[in-house]
Amino acid sequence: QVQLVEAGGGLVQAGGSLRLSCAASRSIFSFNAMGWYRQAPGKQRELVARITSGGTATFADSVKDRFTISGVKNTVYLQMNSLKPEDTAVYYCNAEGATGGYWGRGTQVTVSS
Repeated sequence: QVQLVEAGGGLVQAGGSLRLSCAASRSIFSFNAMGWYRQAPGKQRELVARITSGGTATFADSVKDRFTISGVKNTVYLQMNSLKPEDTAVYYCNAEGATGGYWGRGTQVTVSS
């Protein structure tokens, strides 16, 4: 059973930064890819950033040039800079395994204007 535990969320003012972490119960390189998704109230869950085991990263247009994704050993990070109120959401970690995907429980990020 794969476990993913997110941390690092909180309340920050617009323009500020946060770094989210996702600790996996095994090496992140054992997965095809790791990703960060977010879900704002009343909206669908959307992909924010994703990185493959080979190191290829992709980002949602809305966060390009502001967010970065990286990983080491059992942990994947999402560095979020120049945060905007519209980045407010619950952020979820996702691991893409060979037989299915796994989700963390999420961490709340709130950006005040």
